[in-house]
Amino acid sequence: MAQEDAALLPTLKLLLVGDSAVGKSSLLRRFTENQFEPYLNPTIGVDFKVKKMVIGDLPLQLAIWDTAGQERFRTLTPSYYRGAQGVILVYDVTRKETFAGLDSWLQELEIYTKKNVVKMLVGNKIDETNREVERKEGLKFARKHSMLFVEASAKMKDGVQSAFEDVVLRILQTPGLWNVRKENIKLAESRALKEADACGASCSVA
Repeated sequence: MAQEDAALLPTLKLLLVGDSAVGKSSLLRRFTENQFEPYLNPTIGVDFKVKKMVIGDLPLQLAIWDTAGQERFRTLTPSYYRGAQGVILVYDVTRKETFAGLDSWLQELEIYTKKNVVKMLVGNKIDETNREVERKEGLKFARKHSMLFVEASAKMKDGVQSAFEDVVLRILQTPGLWNVRKENIKLAESRALKEADACGASCSVA
């Protein structure tokens, strides 16, 4: 019965993309299992997890695809973009090169995703002390490319929940991105979406 109920739930497809070792798998594991493992092996090809959640009065499930960041696996990723409603781009705030690599990931998104796909930029590993990318740099980049933005720490749990929830909220608010009837569904606004101008830990900049 539980499997049948799950099959009836609206399903949203999210992708995690970014350079190798920025913490995509750690963010996903923290969000789906509330666990953190400091020495995860690099993702080979793609990983996949399902997470049930309730937004407002709407129960749904997320199908989250964790893609490999290594260059030799990049040829595997185009097919996984198909049908995605949200993409979370991750960089490591302690490695400037992973921030610089975001442009190439955005180019892939332009080619393989819908024009109205929801994009979230996440600066991960803010618990580390050797920061190379300041928050204002991430925010500026996100604004330039009409993305949501949050800084996070998979290790300390900071920003992880809001990163995924804000993507889902924006998907539900974007016409044409999901096909479930919206009558009588009350959507709760997240703190980040209500306080975009304040721009605390999480910002809606799109």
